[in-house]
Amino acid sequence: MRTQVAIIGAGPSGLLLGQLLHKAGIDTVIVERQTPEYVLGRIRAGVLEQGTVDLLREAGVSERMDAEGLVHDGVELLVGGKRIRVDLKKLTGGKTVMVYGQTEVTRDLMHARTLSGAPIIYAADNVQPHEMKGEQPYVTYEKDGQTHRIDCDYIAGCDGFHGVARKSIPEAVLTHYERVYPFGWLGLLSDTPPVNHELIYAHHDRGFVLCSQRSLTRSRYYLQVPLTDHVDDWSDERFWNELKARLPEEVGERLVTGPALEKSIAPLRSYVVEPMQYGKLFLVGDAAHIVPPTGAKGLNLAASDVCYLYRILVKVYREGRTDLLDSYSELALRRVWKGERFSWFMTNLLHDFGEHKDAWDQKMQQADREYFFNSHAGLVNIAENYVGLPFEDIE
Repeated sequence: MRTQVAIIGAGPSGLLLGQLLHKAGIDTVIVERQTPEYVLGRIRAGVLEQGTVDLLREAGVSERMDAEGLVHDGVELLVGGKRIRVDLKKLTGGKTVMVYGQTEVTRDLMHARTLSGAPIIYAADNVQPHEMKGEQPYVTYEKDGQTHRIDCDYIAGCDGFHGVARKSIPEAVLTHYERVYPFGWLGLLSDTPPVNHELIYAHHDRGFVLCSQRSLTRSRYYLQVPLTDHVDDWSDERFWNELKARLPEEVGERLVTGPALEKSIAPLRSYVVEPMQYGKLFLVGDAAHIVPPTGAKGLNLAASDVCYLYRILVKVYREGRTDLLDSYSELALRRVWKGERFSWFMTNLLHDFGEHKDAWDQKMQQADREYFFNSHAGLVNIAENYVGLPFEDIE
């Protein structure tokens, strides 16, 4: 099989890159080691930055998002019993975010891929990129007992943190940066109306809380828990009781409870690998970076990677601008590190670190809260990062 761009991974970043390139007349083949059902079963983020929304519209997959997604003009921060509304639209000159689940984004992109007729191979075993530094890179995979080969011009590694793309790059070439946090998030998804019309990020002495949503009838809640906790330790009743205990009374009394559709504990970490390219292999999304979910940046940083790589490849194929290929990693990483900084900042601002912060760090945490929550400039800083920093021009 021959194509122009081979894409490893059929999560939202791989599918979005494939859709954008297809609309630009650039051939792609997507190879995914999991089944479509498994991919759609991943429960992930639901807050889309303005730039991500615009990119999905450019890709022609925004019809359902625009009809069913919830535009949010603001977000609430609760600290020390005080409620602070961050007016995103006012503080950023009109920018907003869209609440629309990653699962739904993936579903829309899968549907678009099917309609396009462009090839996508699911349940592919032993996927492997080859000759990334050579003139003729290719990807191999196994399916139905046979080994297949995809010859291509470029390879996009969109296969997540545990995928093969990054692991195929010689370790001596890479620099890894990592911060592991001493707690996790216990998440519960339920078919209940959200407790608030906007997201709530709350700091409490018992631990951080996030009240999020997927729709007007589906809610997603998170509790900060120790890394030693297990999902089996948390019955639905215990979760709801603890959530209510961490919310102000006027918020907690509006809480509607119900059976969990899904419950899981996710450890929090920050991770970046540099560079994000090796020859004709380009790392995209979680293959190159992970953020704690506090800043709602995971999917959005993946989308910005897609945006840069897509625009570069269009220039390559339409204008012969192969000189732009070497700029991908630097462009992507500048925005990645800013997203990492904001996620790290929000995580430090709102979580209880207990014995993991000394007296000095605790004082700095308190000073940050007092400044950012009581300063117009501080709220602008939070707002402009939350709605998403602008994409840079590729040249």
